[in-house]
Formats: sequence, structure tokens, C-alpha cells
Amino acid sequence: MTEHNIALGIQIVPLRTEKHAYDLIDEAISVIQNSGIRHSITPFETVMEGKYDDLMSIAAQAQKAVIDAGADECLIYYRMHIRTTGDVSFEEKNLNR
Repeated sequence: MTEHNIALGIQIVPLRTEKHAYDLIDEAISVIQNSGIRHSITPFETVMEGKYDDLMSIAAQAQKAVIDAGADECLIYYRMHIRTTGDVSFEEKNLNR
């Protein structure tokens, strides 16, 4: 895809589970936090910054964590900002610039 850093937003919505959805979402967030990748947790998604392949691997692990924690199914939404000529960074998205 690109060798530059990208921004990837991920929202995982667990469906059909006996557990509270937030408990399952916390499992996904834990995977992201433990990955060491730069990230920002927001009310509707978690945004990560890094290499495409690394972020997609972390996203897959987060999805698996939600399923393993008890979701029978889940909806997963991605938003990506990819630039072929350079890195995408959190700093450029700062609203105070």
C-alpha cells in the first residue's frame, strides 16, 4: 500500500452477546494499548498511527479479542487516511493549527 505512516480509525460494535458491549470493546482497546502503537481513544472509535500492515494486524487482533470475549458477531468500521508521498500524523489533524 505505502511505506509511510497512515491514520486508521477503527470502531468495533459487538452484536448478539450476553456481556455488556463496553466490556467487549475494552478487550479491543486493550489489544491496541498493549501493541505500543501510537493511538487516541475517542467516544466513537480508536485512531491509530503507524504503518499500514502493522495497523491492519493490530485491527485483526482487536477483532479477534472481541469475538474471543463473547461476541457472536460484530460490525467493524474502518476509516483510513493514506498518503503515498509522506506520513499522515496526528499533529496535522490538530484542530488548533
